[in-house]
Amino acid sequence: MTFNTQASQIVAPLRPEESKGLILIVDDTPHNLQILSTALTKQGYQVRGAASGSMALIGARNISPDLILLDIKMPGMDGYKVCEQLKAGETTQDIPVIFISALDDALDKVKAFTVGGVDYITKPFQLAEILARVENQLTIGRLQKAQRQQNERLQAEVRDRIAAETQIQALNAELEQRVIQRTERLNQEIAEREKVQALLKYMAMHDPLTNLPNRTLFFNTLKEALQAYREHSDQSFALLFLDCDRFKAVNDAFGHLVGDQVLVAIAQRLKNCVGDHLLARLGGDEFTILLKNTPQEQIATEVAHAIQQSLLKPFQIDGNEFFISASIGIVMSQLDYQQPAEMLRDADTAMYRAKALGKARHVMFDTSMHEDVQSSLQLETDLRRAIERQEFILNYQPIVALETGKITGFEALVRWISPELGFISPGKFIPLAEENGLIIPLGEWVLREACRQLRAWQTEQLTDIPLNMSVNLSVKQFSQPNLIETIDQILTETELPAHCLKLEITESAIMENSDSAAKVLEQLRARHIHLSIDDFGTGYSSLSYLHRFPVDTLKVDRSFINRLDAADGNTAIVQAIVTLAQTMGMDVVAEGIETTGQQVQLQKLGCEYGQGYLFCKPVNAELAGEMLASGQHTLG
Repeated sequence: MTFNTQASQIVAPLRPEESKGLILIVDDTPHNLQILSTALTKQGYQVRGAASGSMALIGARNISPDLILLDIKMPGMDGYKVCEQLKAGETTQDIPVIFISALDDALDKVKAFTVGGVDYITKPFQLAEILARVENQLTIGRLQKAQRQQNERLQAEVRDRIAAETQIQALNAELEQRVIQRTERLNQEIAEREKVQALLKYMAMHDPLTNLPNRTLFFNTLKEALQAYREHSDQSFALLFLDCDRFKAVNDAFGHLVGDQVLVAIAQRLKNCVGDHLLARLGGDEFTILLKNTPQEQIATEVAHAIQQSLLKPFQIDGNEFFISASIGIVMSQLDYQQPAEMLRDADTAMYRAKALGKARHVMFDTSMHEDVQSSLQLETDLRRAIERQEFILNYQPIVALETGKITGFEALVRWISPELGFISPGKFIPLAEENGLIIPLGEWVLREACRQLRAWQTEQLTDIPLNMSVNLSVKQFSQPNLIETIDQILTETELPAHCLKLEITESAIMENSDSAAKVLEQLRARHIHLSIDDFGTGYSSLSYLHRFPVDTLKVDRSFINRLDAADGNTAIVQAIVTLAQTMGMDVVAEGIETTGQQVQLQKLGCEYGQGYLFCKPVNAELAGEMLASGQHTLG
């Protein structure tokens, strides 16, 4: 066994009062012991070493370390057996164990956690990783100890509170009896008037569809809870904001009458989950829950989890079956909140973060989310101005023939260089442009500039190789009714032959509306424009749509290429994609090629084309033109 680090000089041991914790390292290789001992000692830990499993057991019983770093493969007693005996011992069962091993099989890791390990680090490793994981586990241990102490205090408080509430309930019962007796003595006219007034008040404070408290009642109750929390900080609570995922599709498909019945059924399930806590319907498919006496985030997340589990069972309405999930934002009471709207705003922000992460989940609010929203709004403003000022440029990444290394085309990639902010990552502004519709004018500019550049290279006759230009079409671009007219206009303006343009489209863009997509793709094929499925293998990957649509190229996602050397089936997936494409007369382009080994393996699998840092990073138009003019095929 080897570690990809070098031994450091052993430093003097710390006094116990200076130590950050006592760590026992178990490894039969002295060199490994010395490396880890030196690194951990420098970080302020006390370190003891053991060269075998039996020595480790003796040492653990004698010194009671705060953490054990345990090698698996050792002569005699291996790490699994050592961990089992540690967990069986009364004095050693709570000592956290981090396994360190060159074994990287999933079953090895599962076994490590099965016998009681808390973490697993694969050799070779980085010392920074070791230090981070050690500190993490020691921190968890300290927090757990503090949590146990806090739980004991909280249990005592709960007992006192239960006793007080019991007394209050008794007093309330006595008071209610007196009120009933007095009410019975009132004349019928006053009783009827109060009944009408109560009904009007109830209607003003409750949702007529679900009979749940409405927005007004919820806001009033939340305001009271905030005031009580400011006066008595032990009266903490949690706010849950729930929005049904894709509920609009129910109304669109079956009408609002059925949609209302679904909402009533959802409300009933929510009632069953929240018990006596306040459940309200804000409007539409939005619900809020006020969990009083909730000092811990875990309690709130458990309620959210219970809600989502209850929604897994389908709803049966008028002979139709509906599956409704929910995204939930959670916010805990804080002294910073002055108004109910502020707290509801943050819960709403957390709910939208849950939707952005894939829906059907819950997210706890933190202040960074609010900052992200403000930052996103500012970035949107900057993006709108950038489109007006044309602050964007295109970089071009060569697509090469793997057999010869010759450039066969380029993929146009947009870059934003802001005069004020500098370089803005596409990973930040492209999703934002998609969300607010700015991708339409931006995508049109990219298509026009890419076509103009390729036509300029053709006019300069920099190469005799017939090049094509690949341009990505977003989902929103692809769904635009004037897409074909826009492409025709750009090709006419730039005088680029249509067969030199290749449009890259994701599977989701096609499958969201497959019927209209088929018509658009046929129109593009009629113009001899090439069509490529981008990130193939990560979406639907359905043979049915490949048969239906006129696709020329499958582009294998980089996630499969990056792991070609791993024994997890990626090679078989890439082989299947290549074979499928060849059978259907399509080209295959592998993206994200970074090593010669990946290139060689792709060639063996029959893949013809590729792009990636092995050949060339995306470059500006000037460098790309120089590559073509000089006959140099790559800059990798």
